[in-house]
Amino acid sequence: MKLRTTMYKHIFIFFIPVFFLGLGVHAQEDEGEDEEGLGTETVTVTKAYTPTISDAFKIKSLPEMNDSIVLQKKKIDYTIFSVPVASTFTPAKGKAATVKKTPPPILFNSYASVGAGNPGNVLADFYTSRAIGREDRLDLGLTHNSSRGDFDDVFFDNKFSDSKLDASYSQRDRDFDWVANVGFQHQLYNWYGTPEGALDLVTVDEKDARQNYFMGEVSTKLNMADSFFKSGELLYRRFWDSYKSGENRVVFEPVFDFPITDEELSLGAKVDWVNGKFENASLNNTDNTPEIKYNNLQVGLNPNLKILRDNLTLRLGAKFIYGMDLENSDGSFHIYPDVTASYRLLDDVAIAYGGIVGDLRQNSYYGFIDENPFVSPTLSMQPTDQQYDAYVGLKGQLFANLSYNIKGSYKAENRLPLFKLNPSNASRGEGPYVFGNSFDVFYDDVKTFGVFGELNVDVNRNFALGINAEYYSYNTETDNPAWNLPDLTGSLFMDYQIGEKWYMGANLFYVGKRSDISSVAVPSTPANLFASEIIELDGYFDANAHIGYRLNKQLSIFVKAANIANNNYQRWANYQVQGLQILGGATYKFDF
Repeated sequence: MKLRTTMYKHIFIFFIPVFFLGLGVHAQEDEGEDEEGLGTETVTVTKAYTPTISDAFKIKSLPEMNDSIVLQKKKIDYTIFSVPVASTFTPAKGKAATVKKTPPPILFNSYASVGAGNPGNVLADFYTSRAIGREDRLDLGLTHNSSRGDFDDVFFDNKFSDSKLDASYSQRDRDFDWVANVGFQHQLYNWYGTPEGALDLVTVDEKDARQNYFMGEVSTKLNMADSFFKSGELLYRRFWDSYKSGENRVVFEPVFDFPITDEELSLGAKVDWVNGKFENASLNNTDNTPEIKYNNLQVGLNPNLKILRDNLTLRLGAKFIYGMDLENSDGSFHIYPDVTASYRLLDDVAIAYGGIVGDLRQNSYYGFIDENPFVSPTLSMQPTDQQYDAYVGLKGQLFANLSYNIKGSYKAENRLPLFKLNPSNASRGEGPYVFGNSFDVFYDDVKTFGVFGELNVDVNRNFALGINAEYYSYNTETDNPAWNLPDLTGSLFMDYQIGEKWYMGANLFYVGKRSDISSVAVPSTPANLFASEIIELDGYFDANAHIGYRLNKQLSIFVKAANIANNNYQRWANYQVQGLQILGGATYKFDF
């Protein structure tokens, strides 16, 4: 009520002067109109108008309470009543708890392993790595594997041996690392796979059908940091045999990097030269003339751009290769795609990938021996023109311990080397490989469709299991089978660490059926008119396993079993493999 009354007083005081001022103005207007109409008057202001803003009357957030009853707080005094208590407790000194540390593994720079078993199998392996100064290191390795053989109804000896020595010197610095390698290898094999009846009409004085292969190579590799020259590799290899065949090969591959904003542009180059000769002519010739010489050179460039995005990795490139047949003064220019991509669909669960690539692959005598040691020293040497290899796949991890990979591919290759039996050409007589017991290289244009699948399971850090399989379908230009290429392959492997002492592993692989051809040479007759018969080779399984026990940190013993099913299958036509083989040995680690 007091607030409202005050407001009314202010309003009344404000309107009084306004009312009288209005009366004065009206009176002047009336007088002017009566006398002369609208006139002019002079108004003198004796005091300037200075309006002010009055404070608003707000309700207090904490209004005063006019209450007749007000509670007053009572003052309280606190007093502590202390009573002494006798105590004999003495606190013990604090001590930090200790954490048991896992001792670091004891590492040794050398080891030696030896083993022996049936039928006359011997295994030896030695390796050492020594530091020379702070940045230099020397590595040395020696391996040997041999067998006396135990095949029944085989005329020729069937023993084999494979020994290799490798040495390398490496140097590592802040701006580069460099390594130089030297290697020597000796292999001994016998052409023991004579077809039934091949020696009935032939007098053979010796059972020795051995072939010795020798290899020596030197190589070096340099990697640079913070340089447009990224890396470079140089290799020289000399390969020869006991039948006066010889081959030289030189490969030089530098790589240059050119950074462009967030992308990576690189340029690879290649110079690949292979030169060799065979003393004897192809067994498709009834006469041993002429000798075979080859001299192939490839020079190529491989520019590519790598693009990285959040979930995408894309490489766009091409290969430009000029191949020369220096022996026949011929050459050709090739352009191949080199495009690959991968995209993360669901993080690590699903990664899609694909690509289309091509290349001019250099074939060599050494490379053929690595695939099939029973070839004859009478081969023709041509490069393989892989026009394209297109593939698409999906890989990833379904669970933390389960990964998968599936892929489909289609490729076209011209002059693809296929191994097939040489014709029986006993009239030549220059060696023990003329009885239909050696292999030739047949070049065909082949288109291949393939499907691949793989699963890997890591149950825990001590147990791993994997399985894979691949199916192939071939289409050849000559309408012949794709000689000695399987239609189905598969493998299964397992590794198991049983506690701290025991360990074991196993692998099982399958190779599907293959086709080959057996023929007999007829004097003065073209090779395509030789009497021939197609051979169907059955698919086969091969199971292998090993188990070992660590006696201490340095010494362990092991037992290995090969071809557990004792299946005398044929890897190559007329070449059966050894049956069940058991080999035992020991491995010793030490500092040298």
